[in-house]
Amino acid sequence: MTNTYTGGCACGAIRYKTSGEPIFENHCQCRACQQRSGTGHSSYLTFAARAKVSITGEATIWKVAGDSGNMKAHAFCPTCGTPVFLTFDAMPDLIAIHATSLDDPGQFEPKAVTYNMRGHGWDALDRSLQIFEKMPG
Repeated sequence: MTNTYTGGCACGAIRYKTSGEPIFENHCQCRACQQRSGTGHSSYLTFAARAKVSITGEATIWKVAGDSGNMKAHAFCPTCGTPVFLTFDAMPDLIAIHATSLDDPGQFEPKAVTYNMRGHGWDALDRSLQIFEKMPG
């Protein structure tokens, strides 16, 4: 079955829609995700076909090197500041959508925790998920 995923920023200036299934759903505890989220992790649904994600509105992009050294482009709304999606220079076909930007965040079904080596004891995540010290290869 193919699901449709829709969402966007808090003020509605940026919207997205895609059909298909994510190839990876995770909580990331890297330092950049902690700083951007204001808590211990960020949560993502990653899709393999960036070209199949329809995005309306203009996002502001902030590029940063991840723990792997690869550049990530964080896209957020310039009006309300909501983080909406990420793209990756080393993997240009992928797009990761912030789980909380979904119209129905209940569609997010995490399978893993990445960069657990940067995690904090106060950021309690489901211990039944696959746990990776870094990003799985």
